[in-house]
Amino acid sequence: MDEIIKIVKDINEKRIKPIYFLMGEEPYYIDKLSDYIEQNVLSEEEKGFNQTVLYGRDVEVEDIISTCKRYPMMADYQVVIVKEAQDLSRTIAKLETYVLNPTPTTILVICYKYKSLDKRTTLSKVLPKHGLLFESKKLYDTALPQWLKRVLSGKNLNIEPKASAMLIEFLGNDLSKIANEIDKLAIILPPGSTITPASIEKNIGFSKDFNIFEFQKAIGQKNVVKSYSIAYYFHENPKDHNVIAVTGILFSFFSKVLQYHGLKDKSPKNVASALKISPFFLTDYDVALKNYPMRKVSQIVAALRDIDVKSKGVGGTLNDKELYKTLLYTIFN
Repeated sequence: MDEIIKIVKDINEKRIKPIYFLMGEEPYYIDKLSDYIEQNVLSEEEKGFNQTVLYGRDVEVEDIISTCKRYPMMADYQVVIVKEAQDLSRTIAKLETYVLNPTPTTILVICYKYKSLDKRTTLSKVLPKHGLLFESKKLYDTALPQWLKRVLSGKNLNIEPKASAMLIEFLGNDLSKIANEIDKLAIILPPGSTITPASIEKNIGFSKDFNIFEFQKAIGQKNVVKSYSIAYYFHENPKDHNVIAVTGILFSFFSKVLQYHGLKDKSPKNVASALKISPFFLTDYDVALKNYPMRKVSQIVAALRDIDVKSKGVGGTLNDKELYKTLLYTIFN
């Protein structure tokens, strides 16, 4: 994020590069930087004649170069933004000739999502010399709580640990989805508010009692009644709680419990690091470790793999209700 701040600061202070090649597995920062350039470099009056948005699937590299060689009209710069440029991955190397001699009055922004240039290629080597090459890497799950806290701080909001864990558990490491939900909360909640599980349930739609987070916790505690109650809720709300996704999350949970059994160093810091989990969830894993011996966990992992296959219609067809029954019976017996 510090690199993003520096790039934005340079743009604001008119230290603008002729080329911004934005690449990487995490699309969130690519979109953020591209949107910032699109919205802030030119005035509204200048944009009409001097701002062009192209899409990788609709153009060739030669078209991009041709557009970049035009001169601005009644403005210092023209901005050319190529979105979904990863669709040009087979021919993107042709951009090298332009990179070596870019038009000084053109700002070219390449949005190359979900992948990165091979660092051995000439293009990746010349880009930093003549423009800016930015790689947007996926955040590790363990880094998400701190990222979330930092983003919320910028919006004058705080968040309780459980609420943070809920957002991350439900939305995964999709930064764009998380940011969208944060934007909703920033509109609804007054400045200085603390986001709680209740505010998430009320404003985003996640149930604080009937969710995969509580389901996993109840199973880890061997709370049979609560586990079946949540499973019934999932069965009644299949759009929000797909049995394939639920099985996958439980498979990940018990796989980590199995890994936990095998750790020699069971200190909290080492466990959180080895399992790549938020320290907030560590208690759930401690409880499961005590309730499920290593042999039983191995059986559960194997059974969940089989249930996952059946949930996809392979080797016999079971409806969601039967799958949840089978899943819980296997775990508790």
